[in-house]
Amino acid sequence: MEENVRLTGWVRGRVQGVGFRWWTRATALEIGGMAGYAGNLGDGRVQVVAEGPRERCERLLDWLRHGDTPGRVDGVTEIWGEPRGGYEGFEIR
Repeated sequence: MEENVRLTGWVRGRVQGVGFRWWTRATALEIGGMAGYAGNLGDGRVQVVAEGPRERCERLLDWLRHGDTPGRVDGVTEIWGEPRGGYEGFEIR
């Protein structure tokens, strides 16, 4: 059985106002098996929280760092933790 984890990532660059949250949600749904959200922060970053199997969260993180994303990603900082639950599907906030 695969370990479930919580990925929290902060994406820097030109990631607001370019469809980045929508694209992140679509990618998370395509990978499947995760719940969480992508939301804008006041400082221009996007915060991504994903809970699910580690391998799927790692795929999403790899896409955030190296995928063909809208806008421009300058970097991603992430932390890993235990899932907290409380999400239904993957949302845009």
